[in-house]
Amino acid sequence: MGNVSMPMLEADKIYLGTSDKPEYLLLGLANRHGLVTGATGTGKTVTLQVMAQGFSDAGVPVFCADVKGDLSGIAEVGEPKDFLLKRAEEIGFADEYKFSACPTVFWDLFGQQGHPIRTTVSEMGPLLLARLMNLNDTQEGVLTIAFRVADEQGLLLLDLKDLRAMLGFMAENADTIQAKYGNVTKASVGAIQRQLLVLENQGGDAFFGEPALNIADLMRTTIDGRGMVNVLAADKLMSSPRLYATFLLWLLSEFYETLPEVGDPEKPRLVFFFDEAHLLFNDAPKPLLEKIEQVVRLVRSKGVGVYFVTQNPLDVPDTVLTQMSNRVQHALRAYTPRDTKAVKAAADTFRPNPELNTFDVITQLGVGEALVSTLEDKGVPSMVQRTLMRPPSSRIGTITDDERKKVIAASPIGPIYDKMVDRESAFEILQGRFKDAAVEKRSEAPAPAPAPRATMPDGSPAPTPEQASAGSGGGWFGGVLGSIFGTSRARGTRLSPTQRITREVTRTVTNRVAGQIAADIGKSVGGSIGGSVGRAIIRGALGGILRG
Repeated sequence: MGNVSMPMLEADKIYLGTSDKPEYLLLGLANRHGLVTGATGTGKTVTLQVMAQGFSDAGVPVFCADVKGDLSGIAEVGEPKDFLLKRAEEIGFADEYKFSACPTVFWDLFGQQGHPIRTTVSEMGPLLLARLMNLNDTQEGVLTIAFRVADEQGLLLLDLKDLRAMLGFMAENADTIQAKYGNVTKASVGAIQRQLLVLENQGGDAFFGEPALNIADLMRTTIDGRGMVNVLAADKLMSSPRLYATFLLWLLSEFYETLPEVGDPEKPRLVFFFDEAHLLFNDAPKPLLEKIEQVVRLVRSKGVGVYFVTQNPLDVPDTVLTQMSNRVQHALRAYTPRDTKAVKAAADTFRPNPELNTFDVITQLGVGEALVSTLEDKGVPSMVQRTLMRPPSSRIGTITDDERKKVIAASPIGPIYDKMVDRESAFEILQGRFKDAAVEKRSEAPAPAPAPRATMPDGSPAPTPEQASAGSGGGWFGGVLGSIFGTSRARGTRLSPTQRITREVTRTVTNRVAGQIAADIGKSVGGSIGGSVGRAIIRGALGGILRG
């Protein structure tokens, strides 16, 4: 390295390392995207850190995912360790090498290791939601209808409970909806609701809601002109890889749909690093792959550079791989036929260097070494070079919990996102409609008809139990009348001793009176036969009264 020209830190380029000459990434062509690949432990994360800090120092905001937690050190000043100083000396960078930290904002979908980062169900859209919940084509169609009906009904879909309420509304009104939009079965709605439950269990309910992320907050710069480095804590998120991949694709789509066209600016407006990029493409249906290809191809004109970081170049589809112009290839091992195929694919994507056997070199690279090819003036790829990568200026590895808390507390965006807001949306509106309908139904129900009132033999209304009780008075006379004309006492009620005595006396008197009257009638009718008949008639009449 003694005859190599000294690398210089210049405003229009980022110094990556040294081959037989300094290797730079031109800022004016950095929005043409890039690819960083290599096996585990070969230095991909450090390369990402070096590039992110280079963009930040040049005034370009950065967004990157911290999959293993070791990218968080970018927020702290590096330490002058021997192996770092030795590398700087080897590449002729010792005089320029300085330790510094990056202005950093920590984000976390779950709000635990950074500021919460949210979006709404409406902003995510049915296509990405269907991908997130692993829905089939039929279920995706029903979900799309749900979004359309919500728009027509003026119902905001902000969080998952809004979507669940909307699906319930569709199930209740399936006949009306399917007459206009096609078949909507309760089975399909139920399947989507079950997938919503799975998504909630993965922490998706924390991701959907308000305040939704404003991408302008990812494009901040400091007073001294450095770009903010937005680090997404993704170590926990990686346990839900579909949520991780869908979120980053949504974020990339938001940049594409929101930012205006700028062509090829002097430097990118923002650089987006997608670590573990293979998760984006695993089992992705064709419509989604087409969307990814479209976004990656067109977001360049918005001034956004996308850099995929993954272990194997075969993880990225060819239609996307052809758009990756700036490449850093760390070591790959050819232990299996698939590994050999991956090495060959990586070697074939570089502009050949007659002095290098690219295939062989890829398998021989050490930690911190890489094959580098970037765009030169006029957008022509440079010949691939075996390069010793420069050491980072910020700390290598993780930061402590206290250091993270200090960075979070000092962030100016905390008051904007740290507290969730739940305003009126589909859930509240549909709940209100349900309650109003229930009240209206009760108010329209006819009042119960009064029970028919008994009448006396002459047609006049019979006295009520209260009237009868009041009229009969109490004591002995009331007991006698009650025995003859009935009482308001409920059936099954036990009689008092006085009432029992009254009842027995009344029966005795009644029988004697009946016998005397019958005897008199019998005499007048004639003989014993008349007496028997008379007694039966009188007792039958009085017995009827008593039973009544």
